[in-house]
Amino acid sequence: MPPSNFPILLAAPRGFCAGVERAVSVVELALEARQPGDSRPVYVRHEIVHNATVVNDLRAKGAVFVEDTAEIPVGATAVYSAHGVSPQVREEAAARDLVTIDATCPLVSRVHAAVLRHAARGYTILFVGHAGHPEVEGVMGEAPGRVKVVESVADAESVAVDDPEHLAYATQTTLSLDDVSAIVGALQRRFPAIVGPGLGDVCYATQNRQEAVRELVEQGANVVLVVGSPNSSNSNRLREVAENAGARAYLLGTAASLEPAWLENASAVGVTAGASTPEPLVQGVIDRLKELGGGEVRTVETRPEDVFFAPPPMPSQRSAVRS
Repeated sequence: MPPSNFPILLAAPRGFCAGVERAVSVVELALEARQPGDSRPVYVRHEIVHNATVVNDLRAKGAVFVEDTAEIPVGATAVYSAHGVSPQVREEAAARDLVTIDATCPLVSRVHAAVLRHAARGYTILFVGHAGHPEVEGVMGEAPGRVKVVESVADAESVAVDDPEHLAYATQTTLSLDDVSAIVGALQRRFPAIVGPGLGDVCYATQNRQEAVRELVEQGANVVLVVGSPNSSNSNRLREVAENAGARAYLLGTAASLEPAWLENASAVGVTAGASTPEPLVQGVIDRLKELGGGEVRTVETRPEDVFFAPPPMPSQRSAVRS
């Protein structure tokens, strides 16, 4: 049985980052921009962000999510997800005469631009990230043959390059500086001339949320609940960060998934959320914790966030500049 009156420590920052806020608002604005009486759907290539609740809410409003550009009818409106897309996808969209709206996170767009700059200079780019993640696939498409994915320290120790003097690295935005430090360290040791990204190309939100989780454990939380979808990279990393800090940590999509056994011997329960998790899901988990004996809710703030990314202009479905 869970203990009674255990404190609940709420991480700040948590949940939606500026890039996710922008991406979700792009789909909502695109739906609102339809002409009166126009019930045609707005298509979204890939999940706009990795959260089932967000996707289902937008689907209920008229968004249709697809994985392949070929699934989108000719001439329809299509939104690119926050994870970004490759030039090939943009070419496919143009060939289908799609009205495209780009919801790519500006920080992801900076990574694309950096890869293009390095490739134009003849550099090989080592991309630190998870193979198969949509962000990684989009970045690799910017410079086919010049980008190699490095997923681990072992990869960093074994990756072969033709010219170590013309080498750069970039990182997936859902990984923090702490996540990639050992990998980058190995690359820098093997290739002293390697060029890295500037501070402006690093995702502030990933780092901030991980710092907040460590502080929850520092403040006494021996159980940490991370609200997020199973396919959310940054949510999974938050759970790992909590475990590495010494807490028992669990990833749950909604309050309905919370198992009372998780709270056994909890001195304090920390709550945080991935960057694609809406705040009502967090509040639902807090309400459930109170039902299970939770007491005072205390916010643990480590770093204020005031970043805002404005959405792009909304084209109409009937008259727009095609991509």
